[in-house]
Amino acid sequence: MKYYLLSFPWKRDFRMKNPDRMWLTLKSVLLVLTLTVPGLVSANVTEYKLENGLKLLVKEDHRAPVVVTQVWYKVGGSYEHDGITGLSHALEHMMFKGTEKFPSGEFSRIISENGGSDNAFTGPDYTAYFQTLEKSRLATSFELEADRMRYLTLPSEEFEKEIEVVKEERRWRTEDNPQSYLYEVAMATTFQTSPYRFPVIGWMQDLDNMTIEDLKAWYQKWYAPNNATLVIAGDVNPEAVYEMAKKYFGPLPAGESIAVKSLEEVEQNGIKRITVKRPAELPYLLMSYKTPVIKASDEAEDKTDWEPYALEVLAGILDGGSSARITSRLVRGSEIAANASAGYRMVSRLNNLFVMSGTPSKGKTIKELETALRNEIVDLQTNPVSKEELQRVKAQVISGDVYEKDSVFYQAMILGTLETIGLSWRIADQYVDGVKAVTAEQVMEVAKKYLIDDRLTVAELDPLPLNGQPRRPRGGNAHVH
Repeated sequence: MKYYLLSFPWKRDFRMKNPDRMWLTLKSVLLVLTLTVPGLVSANVTEYKLENGLKLLVKEDHRAPVVVTQVWYKVGGSYEHDGITGLSHALEHMMFKGTEKFPSGEFSRIISENGGSDNAFTGPDYTAYFQTLEKSRLATSFELEADRMRYLTLPSEEFEKEIEVVKEERRWRTEDNPQSYLYEVAMATTFQTSPYRFPVIGWMQDLDNMTIEDLKAWYQKWYAPNNATLVIAGDVNPEAVYEMAKKYFGPLPAGESIAVKSLEEVEQNGIKRITVKRPAELPYLLMSYKTPVIKASDEAEDKTDWEPYALEVLAGILDGGSSARITSRLVRGSEIAANASAGYRMVSRLNNLFVMSGTPSKGKTIKELETALRNEIVDLQTNPVSKEELQRVKAQVISGDVYEKDSVFYQAMILGTLETIGLSWRIADQYVDGVKAVTAEQVMEVAKKYLIDDRLTVAELDPLPLNGQPRRPRGGNAHVH
């Protein structure tokens, strides 16, 4: 999996039909992580903590003889700074390049030999590694993950090859993709002080200047049991898993305690607008509003902990299926948009965004599309949502939980994400009740408070002629393990 496939917020999180989904399209594999979690996602979860600080979460699900292992590290693109962007993602690549015990390529070969699959992903708030195996092979996963948690060799010759793979990945995923490029520029413009302004894959000049010594220092700092959460889900016995974890992970030395500074975004005082000119077939519009996210219970101020749920429902009203407002009014109705969408990022380490985007229909302009999207916001700010529409959206949001909880992998993702961004896995069960409690007045209130120009960045893709040049083919050595 690639770095931007997982920013893991929510189901509608930037549910854009186009590549500006960037760091959040894992849904193609497991449906972009939503905290639209099943009402009982925390049922049958047992928590342990090893003496070296490693947190272990075991989720029992005995429907099939399968086990999922996920190791989550509290480090990602938002932990970086100017000059070192892309380190977390580059290190993810190098985690498959071997230890003294298991040389380069052996990790994935052994997992495959045992009938399993493995991969990894890097997002703004975390880096995670996972395997899916038949339950009797869990020890194999533990041995491999424990070994590379502290004992990577990080050979310079492997780094020299792999950093070129990362650069090519950046070229074809971002620089040769006009909508992805617009998204990257938009994020760097939207955020002034928040580290979410950095692309997870890194700026090209930082990749050019990166050294193996940089990676070694990053690895030593962040990859330690006291900065990780081990999540196990499947047909397992918690106590047996705990004993196995103590055997393989227990001997690992803890790392130094790390104090992470919270770099929240400064207040915005007026609309921001940018135009990006890029060879492209069609124009594209991206509207980003700065919004709050779910906080730990002791962080919620002024009793505003309901606001993320109201924004989530608002996103559903705009873009919650074929009967939602954007599709019914702008795509099928007025036909201003060839496609358009809205999404809200509800779960992240720092405050994030509510985004609307789209491509105007043939004969329509970006300005007309922006006006149409703005009119939908004004409608929500001035007219209460009907009881029927509110109930439909709530039912649709909540019903997604029923379908999604069938995935053992997905259940583990929820637990790992919440723990790694600084929330407790126990809040997972609050989602359904939070959505059910949202009122029409609250939807109107968050629309008035957050979907305003002082929180808005508008990014427009102004297409230049393609000059008949085909796009660069996908890199043959893209990082898929």
